[in-house]
Amino acid sequence: MLRIPLQLMTLCLMFCLAGADALAEKRYGPGVTDTEITLGQTMPYSGALSAYGQIGLAELAYFEMLNAKGGINGRKIRLISRDDGYLPPKTVEQVRKLVEQEEVLAIFGSIGTATNVAVRKYLNARKVPHLFVGGGDAVWGDYQNYPWTMGWGGSYQMEGRLYAEHILANRPNAKIAILSINDDYGRNYVKGFKDGLGARASSMIVAEQTYEFSDPTVDSQIISLKTSGADTAFIAALGRHASQAYRKMYDIGWRPQTYIGVAGASPEGILKPAGLHTTKGFITAYYAKSPEFPAIRNDPAMQDYFAWAKKWYPEGNEEDGIFTYGYQVAQAMEYVLRAAGDDLTRENIMRIATNMDQVEIPMLYPGITANTSPTDYFPLEQFQMFLFDGKNWLPFGPVVGK
Repeated sequence: MLRIPLQLMTLCLMFCLAGADALAEKRYGPGVTDTEITLGQTMPYSGALSAYGQIGLAELAYFEMLNAKGGINGRKIRLISRDDGYLPPKTVEQVRKLVEQEEVLAIFGSIGTATNVAVRKYLNARKVPHLFVGGGDAVWGDYQNYPWTMGWGGSYQMEGRLYAEHILANRPNAKIAILSINDDYGRNYVKGFKDGLGARASSMIVAEQTYEFSDPTVDSQIISLKTSGADTAFIAALGRHASQAYRKMYDIGWRPQTYIGVAGASPEGILKPAGLHTTKGFITAYYAKSPEFPAIRNDPAMQDYFAWAKKWYPEGNEEDGIFTYGYQVAQAMEYVLRAAGDDLTRENIMRIATNMDQVEIPMLYPGITANTSPTDYFPLEQFQMFLFDGKNWLPFGPVVGK
């Protein structure tokens, strides 16, 4: 009978146990191998909201940079980014392909309220992480009915409430006119705004107009709002319609104190097409660093951003906050994937995303951190307010919110 020395047996047992532990530590979901993690998303690369397609391009470039440095925990990130033209039926088609044919680990950073609502039920039924949706709709916080869907930025309702509270504190006798897109995006902003005004909403709001995504212009809506005699305006508009609204207000000589949703506040993508001078004095709020904020441009995270943009996406517009947003959300996804380690199951991805505790993403504005829980799916609930001086957004007041 062959006798194996006790020391050798002990060493063999140790190696076997170590190997078993190593194998046990690696838990993979769809789209994951020892060398690669596959994510999917949809973007409006075409259509009226194509300006927001820069977000996807920035995210692709960010992961390209990470891959050149070895990826995340030794795995390269493959992001499949598909065009949906901001058309919900096309979003459904593309997302089904990403899940059923490409077998992605998660859907990440897709842009649009209506488009993401269109695929939310499908993704939750299949238990696919639907993370960091690009839109502040309150529905992204419905953890009870849609536990696999989570937004990123602060909710539109919360932001709308913030503007209303600022008006009550600084313009208590304001006559308010509202322009909003007739979809979930616009309705969320208006609900939050009216909730913020409370009992005074019915007396302070003197006119409301909506527009459809397919409308060629919003000229008639702006003219109608001006005739109301409003001295204060709240505008929840997107893309070219936002630019049109700002320009038309200026052209017809209507100069109300104007509050605009952050998605319609990019100087490069939206204000510049309207003419920067037309939006002087506008107010918005945001939660992240941006090249559009002069006071923050020398921040170390901003310097890293400029260096990244120059090297990894030189054809992009590094001065556009829309582009910067993509870089910022890619950092959030990087945090989740790094924290997951070798447990890259869909369940663990959601566990990490729903248990963020004062996470400091480099591109968040000073004093603002990401916080979530299994019953709080809004990572960002703090804002800094800004005033546009005709060239730049200037911060004023303290960080507000939770």
